[in-house]
Amino acid sequence: MKKLLSGAALAASFAATSALAADEVKLQLQWVTQAQFAGYYVALDKGFYSDEDLNVTVLPGGPDIAPPQVLAGGGADVMLNWMPSALAAREKGLPVVNIAQPFKTSGLMLTCWKDTGITSPQDFKGKTIGVWFFGNEYPFLSWMSQEGISTDGGEDGVTVLKQGFNVDPLLQRQADCISTMTYNEYGQVLDAGVSPDELVTFKYEEQGVATLEDGIYALEENLQDPAFVDKMTRFVRASMKGWKYAEEHPDEAAEIVLDNDASGAQTEAHQKRMMGEIAKLTAGSNGALDPADFDRTVATLLGGGSDPVITKKPEGAWTHVITDAALK
Repeated sequence: MKKLLSGAALAASFAATSALAADEVKLQLQWVTQAQFAGYYVALDKGFYSDEDLNVTVLPGGPDIAPPQVLAGGGADVMLNWMPSALAAREKGLPVVNIAQPFKTSGLMLTCWKDTGITSPQDFKGKTIGVWFFGNEYPFLSWMSQEGISTDGGEDGVTVLKQGFNVDPLLQRQADCISTMTYNEYGQVLDAGVSPDELVTFKYEEQGVATLEDGIYALEENLQDPAFVDKMTRFVRASMKGWKYAEEHPDEAAEIVLDNDASGAQTEAHQKRMMGEIAKLTAGSNGALDPADFDRTVATLLGGGSDPVITKKPEGAWTHVITDAALK
């Protein structure tokens, strides 16, 4: 005679089955755990991913981690990447596709010492400028090409200093300008005791050369699989829910990020300031890529003179299939 399962046993069995049924998603970040990625950590903390039957693992990045390489090697299902890096990788043979764009505007800028006499991009000539690499150099190189300024040094060109992910080159006067983000390094310069009156900043948005940052990318071949598309639809829907919650509750979002920072390197004050600035960049995005923003980014990259970042307009580099379904 078959035994009937008790209510408690049935519940336990259902819970176990549900846990096994959750789809695994590995997300590769561009950098270390910080408020730049708050939406994903909020989605984890608030259960938005589990509500979509997803078991999401967030993989922090670092100076020696290139997200496209991780994605290509199968180490992640989806990555965050700046569009210049993603499009350059695509042209070189890695078929990455933008499936969502949580960041609407760019936080990239150059921060320069005012006493260098720099007042416009043409004043960069003869100066040393710190630039991030690992794909982050592409907007700068395109900008200089459009300005007609060589990046090979000399009186009529700029000397490019391969900048680490800190502000030391500016503070130590190794560079006249360095790359900064509105939400991170610029604040670090101020925290070092420098007054805003001592600085001149050039926001890429205001120079007309801003490119899209922090998009969500997957491999094109995976998007041919309906099960993967369904999984990504749920992932994007939950992620955008996390981002909108973070925008509305920036201090709480910063605290959630700190709770997920295994390194313990971040401070509360810094993360709260960062989250406040990040919210300005994600504001206005529902997750769907604006084709006009894509075209603007491509135009900037194609305007690279004799050495453009990409040599032709990409085809199939983005899709609305995921966001159309996620936003229903």
